[in-house]
Amino acid sequence: MTAAHADLRIDRPRVTDGAALWRIARDSKVLDLNSSYSYLLWCRDFAATSAVARAGNGEAVGFVTGYVRPDRPDTLLVWQVAVDAAYRGRGLAAALLDGLVARLVAERALTTLETTISPDNSASQRLFASFAERHGAGLEREVLFDAGLFPDGPHEPEVLHRIGPLSPARRHRTP
Repeated sequence: MTAAHADLRIDRPRVTDGAALWRIARDSKVLDLNSSYSYLLWCRDFAATSAVARAGNGEAVGFVTGYVRPDRPDTLLVWQVAVDAAYRGRGLAAALLDGLVARLVAERALTTLETTISPDNSASQRLFASFAERHGAGLEREVLFDAGLFPDGPHEPEVLHRIGPLSPARRHRTP
């Protein structure tokens, strides 16, 4: 980690992190909040394709959750990225994303990163655009889920951001 993150470490999530991930997502006031149960399951079943940032005391203070798409084993779909308010503004989301992708490129021959972002989430749009730039990868966007597909009230469309190709040989600049 960089000097700005010297007091933090990036790790795989554990089931005991589920409550902290749920709290961080809830407090973001931007992410769609899933049930607390889903964060526990995520930390159990998708720990290998997710990452947490831990403070010196071991507490989770940021996370990236993702999964490898079953029909595209070279593609990581990033589900959520969030950082505790006390740790924002230090490039931690970018460090988490870079660390997770570097690990998966090496372990699984990952070539593509996907995520969906609603049009009003400019912070996530900047995060993923800067990721693509740092990694010298292309970025394509298209609406994946139109607003009318969501049954639970008004919801913005979810725009798919596809970044690739990713390569272990490509070097990137640290944020």
